[in-house]
Amino acid sequence: MHFNPPVSRDRIISTFPKCYNPEACLQMKDDWDAKTKTACKDRAAHRYDRLKMSKVVVVGDLNVGKTCLINRFCKDVFERDYKATIGVDFEIERFELSGLPFSLQIWDTAGQEKFKCIASAYYRGAQVIITVFDMADIKSLENTQQWLMEAQKENEPNSCFVFLVGTKRDLLSAEECERTERDAINIATEMNAEFWSVSSKTGENVQEFFFRVAALAFEHSILKDLETETSTAQIGDGSILNDKALEDAQEKPKKKSCC
Repeated sequence: MHFNPPVSRDRIISTFPKCYNPEACLQMKDDWDAKTKTACKDRAAHRYDRLKMSKVVVVGDLNVGKTCLINRFCKDVFERDYKATIGVDFEIERFELSGLPFSLQIWDTAGQEKFKCIASAYYRGAQVIITVFDMADIKSLENTQQWLMEAQKENEPNSCFVFLVGTKRDLLSAEECERTERDAINIATEMNAEFWSVSSKTGENVQEFFFRVAALAFEHSILKDLETETSTAQIGDGSILNDKALEDAQEKPKKKSCC
């Protein structure tokens, strides 16, 4: 019998994580969907003790802080010496949500033009797209829509949660941060994305952000499984046969013919 290893205490999510700013939010709610809660309680019937995983791709310009963002959450470190990502890299982070195991496979893609062809192949099959920009570099915000388009081309329409994340907020004054966030919220609305403002250096909002990503991806995965189960039941439960069809299907005893 397979048992999932225990999850770190700081990766247990018991309540639905809140959004950063209601003006740019994917879902305005403060609790799990009723169907999700029921399914989590009836985990044995739905076989939810098996490991579930969602793929996350992180895209954006060179030097906007994609790797630092991932490392701050996954390893709780911040490295001042910048090393550009070559091609792609990934981390797997394990959670427990509503008592069930869940993992995010977080892909860190290169921001350099020469690696775009390599990175694009890893966009496929994503459930979450995180577009990152440097809050101290407004040009990187303008480029996020192009990054999103390239990532979405490799996936089915409307199949991914989209997040717009501004990094390095610690470099801005309160007034500059507020002004940049207003611009970012406008872009996020056009992208149909949820906006977050974080600092990988101080860790501000980083854990809250990834908890939000995990919660939305987890719930989407549960609801998608429920839809699949319902569709399968409708196909195989025999309800497409009406009473007349059932009567016709019953064969009457055949008379024996004389030779």
